[in-house]
Amino acid sequence: MQYSKLASTLAVAGIAVLGAQAAQAQVIKIDGSSTVYPITEAVAEEFQKAKKNVIKVTVGISGTGGGFKKFCRDETDISNASRPITAKEMEDCKAAGVQYVEMPVAFDALTVVINPKNTFLKQATVAELKAMWEPAAQGKVTKWNQINPAWPDAPIKLFGAGADSGTFEYFTEAVVGKAKSSRGDYTASEDDNVLVQGVSRDVNAIGYFGYAYYAENKARLKALPIVNPKTNAAVEPSEESVIKSTYQPLSRPIFVYIKAKSLDKPEVKEFIEFYMKNAAKLTKEVKYVPLPAAAYTGNLEHVAKKKYGSVFGGKNEVGITIEELMKREAKL
Repeated sequence: MQYSKLASTLAVAGIAVLGAQAAQAQVIKIDGSSTVYPITEAVAEEFQKAKKNVIKVTVGISGTGGGFKKFCRDETDISNASRPITAKEMEDCKAAGVQYVEMPVAFDALTVVINPKNTFLKQATVAELKAMWEPAAQGKVTKWNQINPAWPDAPIKLFGAGADSGTFEYFTEAVVGKAKSSRGDYTASEDDNVLVQGVSRDVNAIGYFGYAYYAENKARLKALPIVNPKTNAAVEPSEESVIKSTYQPLSRPIFVYIKAKSLDKPEVKEFIEFYMKNAAKLTKEVKYVPLPAAAYTGNLEHVAKKKYGSVFGGKNEVGITIEELMKREAKL
């Protein structure tokens, strides 16, 4: 009788262990861009609710570059990226046997922000931003009137993305003319909330990050209109200016990359299908610009047809429009 009871207890314990292992196995690991984070986190929350928390989705923020390092080391299922995968990252993934599907999920207006109490800065040109951020400015350009004599003799306090951030790479390429080419004497962080706090607390501050973080903090920040180099018109970041391609050169597509091997896991495949079906709605909710419906169905077609790789050839591109992105994705 005692033996039977013990066997029964052990059997129940064994089932519990197996159940725990199964539950533990159903974890989807995501890391990367802080810019893409609000979209993926919103999708993850809705997905976990729909699955009654049977599947756990973890979303980290180590920057686009940091995320790709983990992704190409085969440590994550999905990588959030605010720029396309680079040639070096493609090589690293190839060496590790990591194949992937590239999925554009939204357009972002990379936003330059100032303190709301700043009364003198009404707009900025790309040339002015370059004079502020280029490597030659380090330790030398420290006051506003050094950029523009009409601006005051007051210190510039710079806040920007960290070196592992895709936003840092895009901004430097669009503004300075070369990716990762930037002065180093500024407050840098991969966490955009740190930058929000910094700019909101200092009247002489200026910084940049994805539009969603500005939209969440409109009471604490002011978006700076940027002069479009082609039209000479100062344009504010907005859904309309991104769709019309007038907010240039700081409009850009943002992505998730899905590891091909992870698509063999039913929970990852289900998550991606859920993501693409809900992306337009949730993208808009977190204040980014959704892509046309064909982009999301196209992403799922690429999964079904095992179309791996990137349409960007390992290079970042400044000024690509939604239409151009759609044409390119269609050719994959």
